[in-house]
Amino acid sequence: MTATVSLLDVSTYLPGEPISAEYYAQFAESDELRENVMFRAPRYRHHVGPDETAIDMIERATAGLIERHGADTVLGADVLITHTQMPDVPFYGGGGGTAHRLGMKPNWVVDLHNGGCAAFLLGLKLARNLLASGEGHTALIAVAQNAAGQIFDQETIRRKAQSAIPGDGAAVGLVTLSDASPILDVECRTYGEYAGDMTVTSDPPRKWWQPGTGEGYIGFTESKITKVLARGNRQVPEVSYAVCDRIGVRPKDIDLLVTNQPNRLFLRNWRDALELPAERHVDTFDDCGNLFAAGIPVNLDRAIDDGRVKAGDTVLMAAFAHAGDFAGAAAVRWGGRG
Repeated sequence: MTATVSLLDVSTYLPGEPISAEYYAQFAESDELRENVMFRAPRYRHHVGPDETAIDMIERATAGLIERHGADTVLGADVLITHTQMPDVPFYGGGGGTAHRLGMKPNWVVDLHNGGCAAFLLGLKLARNLLASGEGHTALIAVAQNAAGQIFDQETIRRKAQSAIPGDGAAVGLVTLSDASPILDVECRTYGEYAGDMTVTSDPPRKWWQPGTGEGYIGFTESKITKVLARGNRQVPEVSYAVCDRIGVRPKDIDLLVTNQPNRLFLRNWRDALELPAERHVDTFDDCGNLFAAGIPVNLDRAIDDGRVKAGDTVLMAAFAHAGDFAGAAAVRWGGRG
């Protein structure tokens, strides 16, 4: 690529007041998976409001970009890439509605779903390629995680161990043709053989779209959890090392690691695999829970606000998705929030 493309900024939104672990403790029932490391609850998380849509969340997350870069930067973006964990309407994503709400008329509107928890990284790769190939000057990457307050807080599901882990949030990344904060490299890998390993189930069983009395939840078993742990422990370091090798930086010399945050075990194992101390790995799990695709940009935004990343630092972002069917990593030389 001849053109340099930068991740210029990120802006985020967390809905409502923090919800404590005690909220779920009052509903907890006997669950054979409750002691599993996958389901050790964070102290807090946020839930989307009862009438709050994914587009509402993205609009609120965009406010910071408008404040810092002006409304024309958002309105004039040539590319809009969106990902919603749970689309408000099953048959289509939120790209068109988001563009309309923000007053945009982009040449490209792309909804991503296969990226899952790594969707922000997939969006970075797509935006980088589109802008570098001449398809525009500016792109927005908008992600919304809205399943915690809608799926996991259902009356019969909130009793399960899995329900205390997710939190809701949204984020928007601003990508432009510039050398201010260059995207150094992006690695995305699809593991299609694992695509069917994450399932939605209910009691009594039915297809997700069929009417019935049982509320839907993720079909975890001990066997599936063991496989997911093994895949996540392997995939995130693999894509991270691939990016670091190409940009000529040893993983242990990365200034800041930003990952998705399924649970504390993954966070510890990933930084150990990359030989990084905890202070160079952003961890908001106890404040936000598992934010799915919003985890990376929310964590990056938090690190910027807290002064943990400064101009010239190399930031490595990495994540895996679902039961391990997708993984990605990206490196950015942060230029500062100008």
